[in-house]
Amino acid sequence: MSDLTDQGMKTRRRVLGDAHVDRAEAAKTAADAPFQALITDAAWGHVWSRDTISLRDRSMLTIALLAGLGNDHELAMHIRATTNTGASQADVMEALLHVAIYAGVPRANHAIRIAKDTFAAMAEEHP
Repeated sequence: MSDLTDQGMKTRRRVLGDAHVDRAEAAKTAADAPFQALITDAAWGHVWSRDTISLRDRSMLTIALLAGLGNDHELAMHIRATTNTGASQADVMEALLHVAIYAGVPRANHAIRIAKDTFAAMAEEHP
């Protein structure tokens, strides 16, 4: 493994948690291994590992971008990661208010529903 891959995996585990990363690694196949390597190096090694802004801020940016672009399939995962990044429920809702203004009310409305459902599930899992 390269230093970039090592750093990417370390950051990925810090943000998403060992259980999530272990499940993703176990599900990896020869077909998607190059893609998994790309996101580990580029997203987690290059971007998320930078020390220019906090993990909390990166988390809110990521949630807002996913919601604004309608990439809902990863939204719940990143909302769950807020327990590791320091972004609060209030932070997430503030980010989604920005989505409403800059990307549209329907996108924000759908993302808020996902956020509420995700936070409720998290509360049930860890009362």
